[in-house]
Amino acid sequence: AVVALATEIRLDPCKFAGVPDLARELGLGVTKVHELFRNHFHRTPAEFLARARVEKACILLNLHESNVSDVAFAVGFESLAPFHAHFRRRTGLTPGEHRRIGESDSFTIRLPAGYLHDVTRRVLGRDSNSVIERVEAGRFTRALLLEDTPALLHMNIERESVDCQVESPQKITPPMMGLAHRRAVRLLGLGCEPGPFERRVLNSPELAPLVASRRGLRIPLTVDVFESLTWAILGQQVNLAFAFSLQRRLAELCGVAVGTSGLFAHPTPEAIAHLEVADLLPLQFSRSKADYLIGVARKVVERELDVEQFPQSPIRKVERALRATRGFGPWSTHYVMMRGCGFADCVPAGDSGLSTALLKFFRLDERPDASGTLTAMAPFAPDRSLASFHLWMSLKNEEPI
Repeated sequence: AVVALATEIRLDPCKFAGVPDLARELGLGVTKVHELFRNHFHRTPAEFLARARVEKACILLNLHESNVSDVAFAVGFESLAPFHAHFRRRTGLTPGEHRRIGESDSFTIRLPAGYLHDVTRRVLGRDSNSVIERVEAGRFTRALLLEDTPALLHMNIERESVDCQVESPQKITPPMMGLAHRRAVRLLGLGCEPGPFERRVLNSPELAPLVASRRGLRIPLTVDVFESLTWAILGQQVNLAFAFSLQRRLAELCGVAVGTSGLFAHPTPEAIAHLEVADLLPLQFSRSKADYLIGVARKVVERELDVEQFPQSPIRKVERALRATRGFGPWSTHYVMMRGCGFADCVPAGDSGLSTALLKFFRLDERPDASGTLTAMAPFAPDRSLASFHLWMSLKNEEPI
């Protein structure tokens, strides 16, 4: 019932004024509704409703058929102030600025107070030899396919804002600019709201040291879900440097070159699906890694895995679909759910960096195995994804994958 209600909310968020309305619709108490939304979507019902309203507002604004006030009321906000606050927090733009995306080749995203811009810049540009992205003079550039058109997304990430510009050898259209904005929001991790997690952890003397020096940390997402699937396979049982090498070789083999930039857009599912295992073996892919990668790409192309719907789907449905895919165990499944879908309460159990960080942080007698990792992470629920990212960042010589 809660899954059907979630679909109804996304279609018509104006129908429900608040959480009590959702409780009445389900015939349950507010506490139980809160538990159900947490279990199915890793969000409180209030968070789910607010996100649905903003997503619907973006669609209506793009139609240019109503003014901003009418859009605010049409999606269920009772006044303009909360509409603007929620909209800007989730998109980095005002509603008016969002409506104007596509009128030029640039836009500016305003960052939330306390945003760790330097950390994000470092995480995004961690592979100095990447052929998909690069950092030059503090400017992050990412190669993308926007509406099947190769393009570069330039992002100047400063303390309070990010100036974004799209460059393409072909004509840039408004839909391309809208997609570029959504990609930028994912890369910046604006869908991750650390405040509730930080307040709860800081109230615990034992847990507070984890976040005290990194308040404002967010989880940057991959450009799209398929990229996280690819990276989960590339990163299995190898160190980060070798995973980067595999990514570079894959991009050069079947990615799309963007003009003369020297950068390649990440390979599409179709491009990888057309490969054979023998194509990847000379690139130092193991036979199993090549087989898993091509296999998951073919499942995406054949719509056996509807990855575009994963971020809006119930968590258990996504987890079942991934675990039924060859090459995806608990670690890779939770990695995709965390970095590809933005789910809030995932634990990539079995990750060596995470187990090392837990060993040091909790001063354990021995490095925890997968089961021990789940036990050690329990105090961080329902925000174990962000806790995992903090733990990765706590290691001086390791980076989050």
